[in-house]
Amino acid sequence: MSAPRDADPWERYIAPEDREVIARARFGRRMGFGTRPALVAIDCQRYMVGERGIDDARYPSSCGAIGWAAVDQVVRLARAARVAGAPVFFTRFALDPSGADIGVYGRKRDLLQSPYWCLDGTPGAELLPELGPEPGDIVFVKKKPSGFFGTPLLAYLVDRGVDTVIVCGGATSNCIRATVFDASSYNFRTIVAREAVFDRIPVSHAISLFDMDRQFADVVGCDDIVRYLEAAAARRGAAG
Repeated sequence: MSAPRDADPWERYIAPEDREVIARARFGRRMGFGTRPALVAIDCQRYMVGERGIDDARYPSSCGAIGWAAVDQVVRLARAARVAGAPVFFTRFALDPSGADIGVYGRKRDLLQSPYWCLDGTPGAELLPELGPEPGDIVFVKKKPSGFFGTPLLAYLVDRGVDTVIVCGGATSNCIRATVFDASSYNFRTIVAREAVFDRIPVSHAISLFDMDRQFADVVGCDDIVRYLEAAAARRGAAG
């Protein structure tokens, strides 16, 4: 793994003996960016963050202020991706109000009959308007944690010749992690936008980022990602 970075939220949890294991096994080498990026924003929906600036108990799955801070970074990344000509994808996790398509997830969590959860056709399931979408962006529904499972995402990426998938949104330990593992399994260079992912439980967020950075992805600060996208935009302008 690369040298510790102060901004990495897992650093407080990693003991010296853990670092010895990481160094011995040579985990965490940087894969770096490729040349054809895409931004994949996972489940930036009202049920995930509630109302901005309000501690609202109506939203049982809300990440609150932590989520909104990350959403602001998602907006920033999406803007930079569009300028660079990189495709932007938004997923929505939306379940039938009857529970017919919840699957095994329903064995782990009660189906919440509320317009403030992710039931299709309710305000909680809608994409946050701050994100757009803008013309050319693609929004699709998923029914499982990964943005790839049962969706057209892989086909969209292949069609556009993408080699680098930048993942943002929430929640880090659930849908982000599942999407990252699948992106890596499909051999995309996978980048996790550190400040643009969020979770309800800080330790879950931190250790999930650690696990992804250790073996399947690069966890990269949003400033660095924006600089990469700006350079891609400059190359695009010079070429055309």
